[in-house]
Amino acid sequence: MEDYTGFATYEAGIIFPMQVTPDLFHSFFFIDTRTEEEFSQASIDGAINIEWRDVFSRIDEIPKDQKTILFCNTGALSAQSAFGLRVLGYENILILQTGYGGWLNHQAAVSK
Repeated sequence: MEDYTGFATYEAGIIFPMQVTPDLFHSFFFIDTRTEEEFSQASIDGAINIEWRDVFSRIDEIPKDQKTILFCNTGALSAQSAFGLRVLGYENILILQTGYGGWLNHQAAVSK
């Protein structure tokens, strides 16, 4: 853990909604770490739901060979899961900075 925090830059492990361009969208695996209820109301197309508390009990569902974006409403809860996954050796994990709320705002701005 000390090695990770000693060498990680401040922007390491994050991605902003505007960086997920249409040509890159399908190369990512999306995990919605919000509650099942929130997920059932709306989510990013193709995302699977693994609540942030369940990430480690369902770790076999998280690919190691594909860039994976974890998101919640703001990025705070998914960041907790992402940090744990990185400590466990998952180098492909990204946090959607600004969360699902930021995703919705970005999509609205793009479609204007």
